[in-house]
Amino acid sequence: MLITLKEMMDIAEERQIAVGSFNTPNLESLQAVLSAADELQLPVIIQHAQCHEDWIPLELIGPLMVELARKAKIPVCVHLDHGETLEYLQRALELGFTSVMYDGSVLGYQENVENTKKAVALAARWGASVEAELGSMGKRESGAGDGTGEADETKIYTDPRQAAEFVRETGIDALACSFGTTHGIYLTAPKLNFSIVEEVRREAGGIPVVMHGGSGVSPREFHRAVQAGVRKINYFTYMDKAGGTAAAQCAAACREGEPLFYSQIIRAAREGMKKNVKEAMGTFALLDQ
Repeated sequence: MLITLKEMMDIAEERQIAVGSFNTPNLESLQAVLSAADELQLPVIIQHAQCHEDWIPLELIGPLMVELARKAKIPVCVHLDHGETLEYLQRALELGFTSVMYDGSVLGYQENVENTKKAVALAARWGASVEAELGSMGKRESGAGDGTGEADETKIYTDPRQAAEFVRETGIDALACSFGTTHGIYLTAPKLNFSIVEEVRREAGGIPVVMHGGSGVSPREFHRAVQAGVRKINYFTYMDKAGGTAAAQCAAACREGEPLFYSQIIRAAREGMKKNVKEAMGTFALLDQ
């Protein structure tokens, strides 16, 4: 069942949970996420990040994402993650995406506001929702950089009062906030400031807060984030890593002299990702408390 991000955030708010939002830059990851959500009977967001365009073009993976979401028995939102240009957002909307993220976090505040307003007006033509970002997680969605979350001069924490002004001016449906997470692999434990989430929610009229850089955060910290008001959690790096680990184990288990088939590897990778996604989704929905 294909729904918008706004509808998904209403579900999350009603249940007081966070919905997992997973990048699906190939068929195996898409199958893993939707199968995990179906088995757990939980709503889910599948997304394509603009920085993954080199991995698989939006025009190739997008229609498949939309079609499988329509056929799913659980609520599914098809979301564009970290869209950097309005032109790219429009391409996703034309393909049937029900939500887009305009990422103007590296721009000055006023330019971010103006571009986000244009993104909201654009998405409205398709009845789609908009997520935007204020503050910066530092590393980009591809996981570039050391991933420590420390001594990152590009990291800018979200100002709750500015966030309230930003939400009022732009009319967005969800706000990605910077409160201590970082994209990519963590080499040291992140130091999360949950009061930022609580203050953003309070100042901005209960806006659904989005947590980027979710991979590597402990279950206890995820629980605290959800309790503070996070309603969407982006998750990809550790899911992708789980697939790679499973593929490597499959290859290592092949006996000397026996053929190793590509189909064996992708099946193992898909199951490895599915297992990791189920664990993450259960944590976001507070099923493991």
